[in-house]
Amino acid sequence: MPKKLTHLDSQGRLRMVDVGAKRQTRRLARVRGEIIMQPETVRLITENKVAKGNVLEAARLAGILAAKRTGELIPLCHSLNLTAVDIDFAVGEDRVGVEVQARIADRTGVEMEALVGASVALLTIYDMCKAVDRGMVISAVRLVEKRGGRSGTYLRQGEG
Repeated sequence: MPKKLTHLDSQGRLRMVDVGAKRQTRRLARVRGEIIMQPETVRLITENKVAKGNVLEAARLAGILAAKRTGELIPLCHSLNLTAVDIDFAVGEDRVGVEVQARIADRTGVEMEALVGASVALLTIYDMCKAVDRGMVISAVRLVEKRGGRSGTYLRQGEG
């Protein structure tokens, strides 16, 4: 039997979940994604030769800012006081991977903040490089780890 959708009331209307009675716990979410591109585009990024500037540092800042504003972007998300957002990149021959880790001590999870942070970091890479490579593909944005809260720990199989 599927789990109950908590954002719907008994009449099927949308609602914001009341988390006031839940206790605060330390929570963590880790998300990964990637953007696939031409090897020449990767070279421009790594040699800091993209006309718009340092692509990875712009993407890091954009991802952090987006994670902090998730409650304004996703209609039923709570506004959270994040304690940390870390963004790292893995550069390959024809792609750039992103990993975002968001942390909080609160009554609700931080998965959406990590997902939004990763998505916006990848979109920023696309925006900064689109003049040289319009064929880039953003893919595989997924939750790989979640810790804390009533539902406990989640680790995606095959991801470290």
